[in-house]
Amino acid sequence: MMISRLQSEYTGRVAEIWLEGNLNAHCFIPAQYWRDNFELVKELLGQAEVYVYEDARQIQGFIGLNDEYIEGIFVSDDMRSQGIGKLLLDFVKNRKAKLSLNVYQKNTRAIHFYQREGFAIRCEGVDEATSEKEYVMTWENFYNQR
Repeated sequence: MMISRLQSEYTGRVAEIWLEGNLNAHCFIPAQYWRDNFELVKELLGQAEVYVYEDARQIQGFIGLNDEYIEGIFVSDDMRSQGIGKLLLDFVKNRKAKLSLNVYQKNTRAIHFYQREGFAIRCEGVDEATSEKEYVMTWENFYNQR
């Protein structure tokens, strides 16, 4: 088990986890929206700060960051609810003084996960791309201010 920076040769696997995760978590958004964004996301992954969780030489999950903003945490289908998302989140919490993210209001599973991990809902808005309501959630490390 290991968390490390994404290597370019694994971008395809990470993009597949991204697609499958979005299709499963966001049934209220047309599947085609995620499929249409697949190639763009694959491209952007190469430029982002991405950390992957690997076991037995297979990438099982990842977290994507843009400075202190979490673009997303994704775990492969068969490995969900085994603590991988928490491990990835803890990994970046140890490197950042504060974090923020956007989450769809209908994605209650993700909202509960982030609240359990110390994130608070700060405000709500609408994702222009999907017209779905979302929350902005934030976390601050009060013990380790840089």
